[in-house]
Amino acid sequence: MRPTVRHATADDAKRVAELVATAFSGLRAVAYLVPERRERQRVLTAAFLITVEHALEHGEVHVIDDGQAAAVWMPHTAPQPRDYELRMAEATGEWADRFRLLDELFAANRPEPPYHGLAFLAVRPDRQNQGLGTALLRYGHDRLAGAPAYLEASDPRNRDLYARHGYRQREPFALPDGALFWPMLRTA
Repeated sequence: MRPTVRHATADDAKRVAELVATAFSGLRAVAYLVPERRERQRVLTAAFLITVEHALEHGEVHVIDDGQAAAVWMPHTAPQPRDYELRMAEATGEWADRFRLLDELFAANRPEPPYHGLAFLAVRPDRQNQGLGTALLRYGHDRLAGAPAYLEASDPRNRDLYARHGYRQREPFALPDGALFWPMLRTA
């Protein structure tokens, strides 16, 4: 049975942010961003909610009908979220400098526009490897109608998934602890 993809609404924002936080919580990069495991889910949810809400206004958020997977897309032309730095500092607290550094690394490694950015592709851990991420990617690519897409993969397994969907790896970059990100571009 094929999963059904739908567009998220404002009512879905917190659940999508929680899903992304849950799906990403085991990543090495996330452990660097929020080293305190007991605080990780709360901090990540608050930080990711800023992007999810912004994408609902300026981009697109797609979810698998039962909420087990989500993709958050943003065109390169989207403005920065209102009061972004202040809101991120409030959301991330004592780890704000780590998130600020990650934002700087992302900005320094992005390609020249135009492109649509895939900010997040998240699947609940117990539902991974069941084609939900692939369904979301295909849906998003169909919506882009051949326009270029860009993302930063934070795990070799995810990097390989994106490569199977036409993304080409660019020069990787690392956080101070050595956690790698692989910028990836899917050309028109």
